[in-house]
Amino acid sequence: MQQRTINQSIMLEGIGLHSGKPVQLRFSPAAVNTGIVFLRSDLADAQAINANFRAVNDTMMSSNLTNRAGQRIGTVEHLMSAIAALGLDNLIIEVSAPEIPIMDGSALPFITTLQSAGIALQAAPKQYIKVQRPIEVQSGDKIAGFRPFDGFSLDFHIEFDHPAFDKAHEKIQFDFTETNFISQIASARTFGFLKDIEYLKANNLGLGGSMENAIVLDDHQVLNPEGLRFMDEFVRHKVLDAVGDLYLAGHQILGAFYAYKSGHALNNLLLRQLFSDPDNYEIVTKYES
Repeated sequence: MQQRTINQSIMLEGIGLHSGKPVQLRFSPAAVNTGIVFLRSDLADAQAINANFRAVNDTMMSSNLTNRAGQRIGTVEHLMSAIAALGLDNLIIEVSAPEIPIMDGSALPFITTLQSAGIALQAAPKQYIKVQRPIEVQSGDKIAGFRPFDGFSLDFHIEFDHPAFDKAHEKIQFDFTETNFISQIASARTFGFLKDIEYLKANNLGLGGSMENAIVLDDHQVLNPEGLRFMDEFVRHKVLDAVGDLYLAGHQILGAFYAYKSGHALNNLLLRQLFSDPDNYEIVTKYES
């Protein structure tokens, strides 16, 4: 397998979840072994912000990256999951604000945009991170882990004490491929509770949040008139988040990921644990999905 970038530059615009203001993205091709790099186009002294788990310094409600100059890019997980789905290794992303636009709350708009730019194969082998032995992290009753596996799979279990969360639809086992992700996961939207959204807006946050870009629940039910896109859309979105968080490893992971009530913080902690010991993983270049 070869490394991948896009054929040509392409623009995308959306609304910032917290600012409520327009945010422009410009995606551009990048040379082999560049990785995924963000640049704040609204800053005169913009420096590279690498899409790497070590750059994550804030996981409050999302995964947020900061470089050594203190320049920040927030809410990267939905975009990163789209980049992972398309197997892109090298990409420059210019962002006109401190946050990635929320779009419709899923990864699908990012995938559609990047696909329209075309995928370019590059003259260098694609690298993978192969999990060599079981790794697990825990925080309270929340758990996330990896097991060795020839491929990439995700087994996720959520649990919410709320009438809208059907116990029969709080678990999912998913085998990751580009086709599977786009058809089964990419359109699953983020979700939030009305009381939390009202609190955020009262504190000048979440100003762009609405039923146009999230599933909103009150104390009893889903408020969106169209309802859910999948019966298990909540747990599917957690898989979407995890795919994006884990792609901050720098390459696609080969391993079986499992999680119980995990979120951005624990997903990041799992990567830090994986890379804490060279015996935990191996960088390989031969793998056919």
